Amino acid sequence: MSSKTKFLASFTKFPLHNLQQYRTIAKVRLKWVKNRSLDHIIDVQTDLKAACLIKDAIIRSPTGYLTSKSLLDSQKLLGLTVPTMRFIRRYPSLFEEYPHPKYPSLACFKLTQLGKMMQEMEMKVFEECEGDIVERLCRVLMMTKNKMLPLQSLHPLKWDLGLPDDFDRSLVKKYPDHFRVVKEINGLNCLKLVCWRDEFSVSMLQKMNDKNIGGDNSVSGYRDFKRGKAALEFPMSFPRGYGAQKKVKAWMDEFQKLPYISPYEDSRCIDPDSELMEKRVVGVLHEFLGLTIYKKTKRNYLRLSERRLVDPHPLARHRDKLYYVMRTGLIYRNKAADMLTHLNNLVDNVEDNADEEESDEEIEAGDEYYDSEAEIGSDED
Repeated sequence: MSSKTKFLASFTKFPLHNLQQYRTIAKVRLKWVKNRSLDHIIDVQTDLKAACLIKDAIIRSPTGYLTSKSLLDSQKLLGLTVPTMRFIRRYPSLFEEYPHPKYPSLACFKLTQLGKMMQEMEMKVFEECEGDIVERLCRVLMMTKNKMLPLQSLHPLKWDLGLPDDFDRSLVKKYPDHFRVVKEINGLNCLKLVCWRDEFSVSMLQKMNDKNIGGDNSVSGYRDFKRGKAALEFPMSFPRGYGAQKKVKAWMDEFQKLPYISPYEDSRCIDPDSELMEKRVVGVLHEFLGLTIYKKTKRNYLRLSERRLVDPHPLARHRDKLYYVMRTGLIYRNKAADMLTHLNNLVDNVEDNADEEESDEEIEAGDEYYDSEAEIGSDED
């Protein structure tokens, strides 16, 4: 079984399909090369995600703060390369340090005034995007074999899918006709889709082609696909260092000619070792990545080379603002109101400048993103 199939074991056994396809596509080995721009994106998002996890843990804490003791073993869970205490102290615009009221030698951390304001803004973004969040979560469940996933598998994906911290409680309670928490035979709590939703069963690739973007050729191409005369192809744009070899191009041309099977279609009759199943797995990957906020997943297999999203999600825009707040350090620590007034323009300027500074000379596919979701406890001393 290929690595792609192993990665999406939960997503590859879907409803019945009657296609069988065998191709002798050449296996191509590509050489990984460095990509400083992508490395920069990963570094930024590592810090941003860690800060958000700490922020959420502070909010969950009944005391309203976390102690240095409760954060002692959290470095690996947060995906950090530096000790957690050092990381938190880098961002005084978000986290305020002060001595414990009973134990002065014990450091405590709470949200600053600006941090609390950013949290309120984030809650408004979640509220405005609630319909989109519900659809995204439904689609993920619709791609699974039994239309459900263990909550312990969904929690690590909260960041990538843009789910609120308490989605397993708030969304289930508010949308009982969409979701239900059930217990599997093995005792795991799972989020289950209550009923199939046809309006969500059209894949993003099909929607992209249905828009008929790109002129008459793409229109006629999609019409041919709908009549069964052509395969629906994945849009591809190779970064520097890939795709120039004739062997690679020939392999991709053959791969694109294989029939496209929607990740929401039945595929249990497809040979798991066939090239057709390989294309289906790519289709599932394409759809799943399309459901994520940054069009990439937290695991260590696939990332996009583009530095800027064509159509950023509102939550991604908010996270850009949050990262800018983190970077300002002490400058706006006590000027939260002034900071928020000019935040949109400041963020746009910072992004533009960052793009100009980054180099496109080298390309890399990274080894690892995040291993697991951090659940940080709090001391109630």
